[in-house]
Amino acid sequence: MTAGALMTAEIAEQPEVLARLLSSAGPSVVAVAQAIRAAAPRFVLFAARGTSDHAALYGKYLAEVRLGWAAGLASPSSMTAYGARPDLRDVLFIAVSQSGASPDLVESTTTARACGALTLAVTNNASSALASAAQLHLDVLAGPERAVAATKTYSAELLTLWMLVDALCDGDFSSAAGLPDAVAACVREPSVDVVAAAARRYVDADRIVLTARGYSYATVAEAALKLMETSYLAAQSFSGADLLHGPMAMVSAGTPVIAVVSGGHGGRAMEPVLARLEELGADLFVVGEPAAVARAGKGFVLPAGVSEELSPLMEIVPLQRLACSLALARGLDPDAPRGLSKVTHTL
Repeated sequence: MTAGALMTAEIAEQPEVLARLLSSAGPSVVAVAQAIRAAAPRFVLFAARGTSDHAALYGKYLAEVRLGWAAGLASPSSMTAYGARPDLRDVLFIAVSQSGASPDLVESTTTARACGALTLAVTNNASSALASAAQLHLDVLAGPERAVAATKTYSAELLTLWMLVDALCDGDFSSAAGLPDAVAACVREPSVDVVAAAARRYVDADRIVLTARGYSYATVAEAALKLMETSYLAAQSFSGADLLHGPMAMVSAGTPVIAVVSGGHGGRAMEPVLARLEELGADLFVVGEPAAVARAGKGFVLPAGVSEELSPLMEIVPLQRLACSLALARGLDPDAPRGLSKVTHTL
């Protein structure tokens, strides 16, 4: 099989996966939302590892912004390695995992349930140990994923979490109706030249900085992981606010920086970050709004008409493609990263 064929194919499947979720998952999501509403949680904790951790970060923003809930990212090791037994009464504990097989997530979910939490597993495997450990389960319906670098399961997790929050807000998912077509536009051929040019520019880079704010922070965290695991590139992601608080010192003239600048509050909050990066002479590539891409002089313009909270499902696509293209340009196979396997078992 040609190098990168699996990752390329699964990136291209994302519009179909998202359309399937919107057309098929509604009744299950509504039923789970009703159970959560009946429990009236006062707080939500997300637990995840790797790519799913970035989906959980997105879910945290949704819970805080749309639901007005206090939300946090759990540390599974506090329960598994340290034996902590926190008081989780009136807490919703959401474990996100593509495989549902990681022992620490299974154990922490079991412990959270014993400590009084209402537990929900979000997985791509309804028969997994994690799905069985939780009281509630949502299947992201991504289908089998063979590439080691997760792509379609990530976007499916994002949409599943968005649908859950929309249902909790009494929404009918209609505001996401145009999403599969928008994501398809990010996958289609016209973007190939932009992605290929970026890959050529970064082929000899040894490090890269990625930055965004708001909902898009999850995007750069996931994109950094993809670049690390497929191209062995030292990629670091920062909230734009955190970047200004100190790490900006490592940026100098010519430093490769990818900024995600969506419409809405998060994009506007990136203005001082972009201004500082320009002052320093960073080699800036922007994914997002046309004006921000034009300002940088290079980047990927996202389709219009998608809300800020759904934009991460588009933003990640050109960055997944960049990771795949860069690996190939470096003579690597993104489908077979060294030392990695599809399912990682952590304790």
